[in-house]
Amino acid sequence: MEPDDRIEQWFLRYGNDVYQYLAYFTGRRDVEDLVQEVFTKALKALSGYEGRAQPRTWLLTIARHTAIDHLRKQKMIDWFPESILRFLRSRERTPEKALVLKEQLQEVYQTMNQLKRTYREVLILRLIEGVSTEETAEILGWSEAKVSTTLHRAVKELQKRMRNRGKEVQLHDVIF
Repeated sequence: MEPDDRIEQWFLRYGNDVYQYLAYFTGRRDVEDLVQEVFTKALKALSGYEGRAQPRTWLLTIARHTAIDHLRKQKMIDWFPESILRFLRSRERTPEKALVLKEQLQEVYQTMNQLKRTYREVLILRLIEGVSTEETAEILGWSEAKVSTTLHRAVKELQKRMRNRGKEVQLHDVIF
């Protein structure tokens, strides 16, 4: 299979995952240029791809580095990805309850934006993107133990900061 064909197939299969990851990471919805940059970098590096990691994991690793480079060039902006609202689930959601959940979600993301980068990265990958611990470890270049420990600490820190703001939010209720 030609390199261009493989990248095209990966784009069709994983392009949305890369887009969502970049949108969460940067806090912007207009990340098409970054997605293009990720797949351009992947095409250039394809000869070095040995298949040890799944293509999705490899692409998300490239996306992570691309996003970090992008954020180094621009200061971090407030991020609230509206697309995360699809994660809100309620059996009996009234308009009032939906509004309260949306407000809680905004507060969680504002607070999450204040956490250190490693905490934000692991929260995005594990809780929002639903990436496995193993894949998260590969993407971040960490051990699985470090991913689990950092996730635990990130959740605790996020809950602590939410309590300090006078908010008791169960992350499971808001994120899932």
